[in-house]
Amino acid sequence: QVQLVESGGGLVQPGGSLRLSCAASGIIFSIYRINWYRQAPGKQRELVATIDNIGYTNYVDSVKGRFTISRDNAKNTWYLQMNSLNAEDTTVYYCSLVMESTYWGQGTQVTVSS
Repeated sequence: QVQLVESGGGLVQPGGSLRLSCAASGIIFSIYRINWYRQAPGKQRELVATIDNIGYTNYVDSVKGRFTISRDNAKNTWYLQMNSLNAEDTTVYYCSLVMESTYWGQGTQVTVSS
């Protein structure tokens, strides 16, 4: 059984930064990729950032240059560093781990407001 736990969300002022973490427990092997998604109420889920098993990263255009996805394989923990946050970044963020199956965390709320 694989479990993912996100943390690091919260309230931040516009222009501020947050670092989200996604910690995995259980049997972790043959990771294909790690994704960070976000989904606002009433909207479709959006793939924000992804990193594959060789470290290739990709980002949705709206976060390029502001967000950075990274990983610490030894700790089975992955991160999303978010800088220059704005109100449009306010929503719940989810990590997902893609192996032979896909696993999801419970989500962490990010609120950007003055």
